[in-house]
Amino acid sequence: MNHLKWTKEDSIAQVVIDSPPANALSSGILQDLSTVLDEVEADKSIKLIILKGEGKFFSAGADIKEFTSFQKADDYEQLAKKGQNLFDRIEQFHIPVMASIHGAALGGGLELAMSCHVRVATKDTKLGLPELNLGIIPGFAGSQRLPRYVGLPKAYEMILSGEAITGEEAAHYGLVNHAVEESELEMKTLQLGKKFASKSGPSIQAVMKLLPYAHTSQFGLGVEEEAKEFGKVFGNEDAKEGIQAFIDKRKPNFKDQ
Repeated sequence: MNHLKWTKEDSIAQVVIDSPPANALSSGILQDLSTVLDEVEADKSIKLIILKGEGKFFSAGADIKEFTSFQKADDYEQLAKKGQNLFDRIEQFHIPVMASIHGAALGGGLELAMSCHVRVATKDTKLGLPELNLGIIPGFAGSQRLPRYVGLPKAYEMILSGEAITGEEAAHYGLVNHAVEESELEMKTLQLGKKFASKSGPSIQAVMKLLPYAHTSQFGLGVEEEAKEFGKVFGNEDAKEGIQAFIDKRKPNFKDQ
C-alpha cells in the first residue's frame, strides 16, 4: 500500500490517503482501502475509523488519467461498481467511520466522504460533484447519496451546475456534521471520535446495524430489529455497568463485553 497508511491509537484507527498532489482515487487506492477495512475488521479492539487525506486535499476526485486507459463502456462500468461496492461496505461497516475533510472533497472524494457516517470539514473546504464539467457523471453512487443529505433540489443544482459549496455551506445543508477552522479540524475530529469510542463496543455495533434501516423503506423491519438488538444489548456486562454507573453517578468503565 504505497499511497495509503493507517495507525492505531487506543481503540481508534486513523487511515490516511497519501497520493500527492490530489489524493486521486485510483483503482489501486480503492483496493488498498478495501484491504485496510479487512485489517481493521480483524482487530476487535478498534471501535472507530478516522479517514483523512495527506497534503492539501482530502481527495480531489477519481483518477481522471486512469480513465484514458479504458477502452469499453464495460471497463468504466466495472470501475464504478468497484467504487460503489467499497463505499457501500464503508456505509455498512460495523463501527463508525469518520471523514476529516480539508482542502477539497470533489467527485469521487466527496462520494467517499458521503459513505462515511460522520463528516467534519474546514469552513473553506470545497465539496462538490463536478463530473458534468467533464461531460461525465458521478459513478460511485454520488447521484444517490447526495440527495439524502442536501435534499433533491439542491442535489440537482450541485450536480447539474458542477459547482462546489464550502464546508460552511455544507454544514448548513447537513452534508457535514461540523464546519470548523482549519487549525481546529484535527482537534474537533479527534474530540468527537474519542467520545464515540468511549462507548460500549456491543452498543456501538448494534447502533451501526440499526441506523441504515432509516435509509430504506423498511422502517417496520428496522423497528423490529431494533427491539431484538435492544434485548441483546441488555444481556451485556457493559449494559449492567452503564446502568449501575448512572445510579452511582459515576463514569462507566466499559469492558466491551
